[in-house]
Amino acid sequence: MHRSKWLIKLVLFFSSVNIGIAQIPELAQDISPLLYGEEIPDLSLTSVDGDKQSLSDIVSAKPTILLFYRGGWCPYCNTQLSEVQKVEAEIIKLGYQIVAISPDSPEELNKSIDKNELKYRLYSDADGSLTKAIGIAFKAPERNVNMLFKNSGGLNDGFLPVPSVFVVDKDRRILFEYINPDYKTRLSSKMLIAVLETL
Repeated sequence: MHRSKWLIKLVLFFSSVNIGIAQIPELAQDISPLLYGEEIPDLSLTSVDGDKQSLSDIVSAKPTILLFYRGGWCPYCNTQLSEVQKVEAEIIKLGYQIVAISPDSPEELNKSIDKNELKYRLYSDADGSLTKAIGIAFKAPERNVNMLFKNSGGLNDGFLPVPSVFVVDKDRRILFEYINPDYKTRLSSKMLIAVLETL
């Protein structure tokens, strides 16, 4: 009897942990992102070739701009991706690399690369593990759920990332962040360069 009570408590504990992880806010303005100085968790992302890579491996070479966007279907995201491409040479000269992350599947990422003529790397966080861990995920409007499920290769359970820019060091520590629940308002490339010059 004592053992069965212990097992029930253990099951209830892990159920509550899983529920806590799965819960994301209904609205973009209710997210609770990681803050300056905190380390982004070392989770895996999928490359355009379908290979899994840990975030620590991706950022270990040099400080990194992590650009989280909603997907290749979003015109505001495509504009931002293209604008960042225009200043990539300046960003590299300042000692940084660019990594863009979305819920899109590797196939969809390749479409974005071709459409926007991108040279920097794109990664898939299709199930939202990293997006949710950073605290920038929220529940997608019902009208987007089927499209997100399809574009993620069936892994998106109905979330969207708030478009965000994180600058992290080689140990994944946040040096700067720009997060705006209004998906139409993005950090300009000019402002990004100004930020990098002051870090």
